[in-house]
Amino acid sequence: METDPWLRRRRTWEVWLVLGASLLYSASYAVIRIVERLTAPTPLGEQTTALNPSMATRSLFDLSYQLNSIVFTLVPVALALFLLAGDRSNPFRRIGFDLSMPLRDLGGALAIGAAIGIPGLAFYVIGREIGITVSINPAALQPEWWAIPVLLLAAAKNAILEEVLVVGYALERWRQAGWNWWAASLTSASVRGAYHLYQGIGPFFGNLVMGLAFNEAYRRWGRTMPLVLAHFLIDVVAFVGWWLLPDAARAVFS
Repeated sequence: METDPWLRRRRTWEVWLVLGASLLYSASYAVIRIVERLTAPTPLGEQTTALNPSMATRSLFDLSYQLNSIVFTLVPVALALFLLAGDRSNPFRRIGFDLSMPLRDLGGALAIGAAIGIPGLAFYVIGREIGITVSINPAALQPEWWAIPVLLLAAAKNAILEEVLVVGYALERWRQAGWNWWAASLTSASVRGAYHLYQGIGPFFGNLVMGLAFNEAYRRWGRTMPLVLAHFLIDVVAFVGWWLLPDAARAVFS
């Protein structure tokens, strides 16, 4: 923890500025979107949303837009790591975003991924049944040859962006700023839940719980890599799994 009050305030503002250039924009959009959804004539449970949509009608331009979006969405992650390196430390090692413990990280990823992913699917189905979650199409791309590779890259992008920023970077900076652990963890998890609000009320609480669990895993392990891997596996199952499902199975989840 920093002892200089000015540095502590600077750490706090730094986090909000980095998040403001990335996930807080998504959170503010999602808040506006859920208000729009809740005040619409159509009930929330009868509404839909699409993830990973096509961005152009022509294949080559769609692929170009997809890759462009993935690359530049990760720039705030590079910025966060650059700022952590300003403390004259290796930012990758500092938050455990490296390959120094591959087997341990993979084991942790499989454990926490199953613990979060399986109940998360059940929570989605329950949310659909009681009308607090919209129908989600996780892979709305056109049927192109590059669709699955792009979905894999999108899953990796989401995992790196969210776990490095709202877990490793934010919690590290808030610790330096003197924040209480539970206040920092709840704030981090609330941000995670907020930028999923466009999917409905259910996903907000589901991702809030996921955030608290991931934060606790980070506190115990001191590493973001197992969280990145777990998040990646969850999204791969959602994106690629949906893409490979027959239409009849999709109808069940919709």
